[in-house]
Amino acid sequence: MKKNLSLLFAIIMVLTIYVSAALAQNIMPAGKQVGRDKQGNAIYQVHANGIDIGYKLIGSGEPMVMIMGLGGTMEHWQPKIIDAFSKKFQLIIMDNRGMGYTTANDTTFSYKLFADDVIGLMDSLGVKKTNVLGYSMGSTITQKLLLEYPQRFNKAVIHATSTDGSNVAKALQGKAVNVPRTVIRQLEATTHWKTPLDKLPNIPNQVMLVVGTADSTVGADSSKTIAAAIPGAWLVQFKKATHQLMYEAPDVFARIVLTFLNMDQTVEVKR
Repeated sequence: MKKNLSLLFAIIMVLTIYVSAALAQNIMPAGKQVGRDKQGNAIYQVHANGIDIGYKLIGSGEPMVMIMGLGGTMEHWQPKIIDAFSKKFQLIIMDNRGMGYTTANDTTFSYKLFADDVIGLMDSLGVKKTNVLGYSMGSTITQKLLLEYPQRFNKAVIHATSTDGSNVAKALQGKAVNVPRTVIRQLEATTHWKTPLDKLPNIPNQVMLVVGTADSTVGADSSKTIAAAIPGAWLVQFKKATHQLMYEAPDVFARIVLTFLNMDQTVEVKR
């Protein structure tokens, strides 16, 4: 009887330690709660990089920052992919500067500034290293993050990206009618973006590029160019998919992203 009780106590202690460790890995919110989304998830604001950054935390596990595209907010992510990702990762979903729950100031918009906003949020949450997924403008911010702060990231998913923002601005010309001033400022920053192609081979992170072959906003060539330049990068092209790929095929998109994130690509060569 005593042996059984001792064994039961030992099992309980191990489970307690395991659960405590798992919970300890989850990021705790910082700043103040400012609302809830339609699903009831709390939305917070934290002051970083001179502004108040809006974000929410969904799921549990290894962290992954998600960065939305031009003119979008954290509510524009496809619900099915959020559901799929949150079962494996703790998602840090943020609003870009001047959008949604994130404020802006008079500082000129640039991709360095956007990247520093992400780092500011990570620092405020005590996140030393994370995965990152960026869509459209968010994918270009992800490029900048990997170029400036590679040590702060594990794997990166760059979805629907561009190496020349002026081409994107031309593609969107005429569509930016009656839009908020913040979106115009985002477009102005995008116009000045050019990927430093000569620096891409220095990116040490594991990276996956995802693009639709019928993407008329950014095209597929930029993703091909970046994938060819970053050592070991994946390139996934969805035939006939547009710039709205993750909305057109959310289940398949989520599956390929999770396959990439869950795979260990590092091979130890025995000498």
